[in-house]
Amino acid sequence: MIKGVFFDLDDTLIDTSKLADMARRNAVENMIRHGMPTDFGVAYHELMDLINEYGSNFSRHFDYLLRRLDLQYNPEWIAAGVIGYHNTKFAYLRTVKGVKKTLLRLKEMGLQLGIITDGDPIKQWEKILRAEIDDYFDVVFISDFVGVKKPHRKIFEKALKQFNLTADEALMVGDRLYSDIYGAKQVGMRTVWFKYGKYSNRELDYLEYADFTVRSLEELPEIVRGLNLENEEGSDTKVHAD
Repeated sequence: MIKGVFFDLDDTLIDTSKLADMARRNAVENMIRHGMPTDFGVAYHELMDLINEYGSNFSRHFDYLLRRLDLQYNPEWIAAGVIGYHNTKFAYLRTVKGVKKTLLRLKEMGLQLGIITDGDPIKQWEKILRAEIDDYFDVVFISDFVGVKKPHRKIFEKALKQFNLTADEALMVGDRLYSDIYGAKQVGMRTVWFKYGKYSNRELDYLEYADFTVRSLEELPEIVRGLNLENEEGSDTKVHAD
């Protein structure tokens, strides 16, 4: 019997990849608009290399960008990059299509809902609050706060313990086959791969760990109903056999 559903955040609940790319492009354009003497393509390429090397949560991307472009430190250009990035993020942050409708249906079914995500706690909470989906969730687990990242089994075990659920009573939904699906399956949870975003054709070696694959989150209520119906029918059969 499924009693709880856990979700990844980025590119599962929040349309993050498109937003991040748009924000980075606008940041570079704003820096050039304020006098940074470089070609957009060159600057954008260097920024992406920085992000790949230092990670998206690094706090000095624009400072290091100037160094890579052999430009002197200029606070106006850096401020322009920060403004371009954040203005885009605030203006275009969106949930994935069907998210709120799906969450409402799952809550109406009496399910506990949670988020299990990697990343900086403040940045992740900012997305949750700006998207106005915090009220749907009973708990939010963020790796940098918990101390372990997906697919480490401890973050999933902590989530299950918080809900007082066994692994077979929980469903994990995410866009990453490795961190979300493989990770959850290692503790025995049911898994739903959301084939969406930049990972929709990656990590396919882990596809076997997905119990279900969906292209719309609105399929989730029916999956839960189906699993719970199977459980009820299985229980009836055992009772009859006795």
